[in-house]
Amino acid sequence: MEQAPPKIVVLDGVTTNPGDVDWSPLEAVGDVTINDRSTPDQAEERAATATAVMTNKVPVGEDLLAQCPSIVYAGVLATGFNQIDLDACRRRGVTVTNIPAYSTESTAQHAFALLLELTNRTGRIAANSAERWPASKDFSYTEGAMTELDGLTCGVVGFGAIGKAFCRRARAFGMKVVAHTADPAKHEAAANEIGVTFVSLDELLSTSDAISLHCPLTDDTKGLIGGGNIGKLKKGVLLVNTGRGPLLDEADVAEALRDGTIAQAGVDVLSTEPPSKDNPLLSAPNIVVTPHVAWATRAARLRLIDIAADNVRSFFAGEPKNVVS
Repeated sequence: MEQAPPKIVVLDGVTTNPGDVDWSPLEAVGDVTINDRSTPDQAEERAATATAVMTNKVPVGEDLLAQCPSIVYAGVLATGFNQIDLDACRRRGVTVTNIPAYSTESTAQHAFALLLELTNRTGRIAANSAERWPASKDFSYTEGAMTELDGLTCGVVGFGAIGKAFCRRARAFGMKVVAHTADPAKHEAAANEIGVTFVSLDELLSTSDAISLHCPLTDDTKGLIGGGNIGKLKKGVLLVNTGRGPLLDEADVAEALRDGTIAQAGVDVLSTEPPSKDNPLLSAPNIVVTPHVAWATRAARLRLIDIAADNVRSFFAGEPKNVVS
């Protein structure tokens, strides 16, 4: 007797597909229902008879699983899986998968775009050029100092796939690149190939003209740029964060932007998303904030859907991939 296709419910698909791609790779795997967004109560109702749920940010935990006992698989439409209660999934025999490495190049590209905005101020200049340029007394004007990257030192914290991709871009712009990672021996060959020197965190903080964060969020890295480390920074450093919001102590970074310890910052992530209006970085000077979009190129989202579909297909074929629980 032929096995029925899995009943798959996507709980919050709108960020993955706001309408410019399609779900056909996933739809080829089973009976798929797509929801743009779901509250926790809606998730319980919508997944009541599902065998597989897929989520970006909707929590999957004890309450949902208790109300939806047919669920045997939870697929995360992202790399991070902190929205999943792994202990609850283990107790109930639910396999959890994620999607690694789908946005490596896109995230590195966005991080470097933030750095370029800090140095060239392209967006800020273009935003008012139609008004200011015709009224200018000179043939040219700027929106503050512009900075050449060639010859500057770029410090990269974290040397995973995205960190490496960012280092390649920095080297292509003529920057001297230093990096800090928990296991430099593991990455020695890649560092030599790219032209990166591993240094201590203290040396990176004190010598870098620009710093980009690409490390995971752990107890050790929470508030990495904050507290005593602020005092170790080279005066006037440029700071980029496309990793995780809590890598920054946001109040300390805002103060460092006000006093010039950090000349400018570009961030794509905040500690809470969406942020509260009183988040200190939203009112800080000399900062560019983008709303967690580094991952969201069309190419990256197409890869995400392809990998998500393959994860589901492989699980129900008895050969699960990208398992985190």
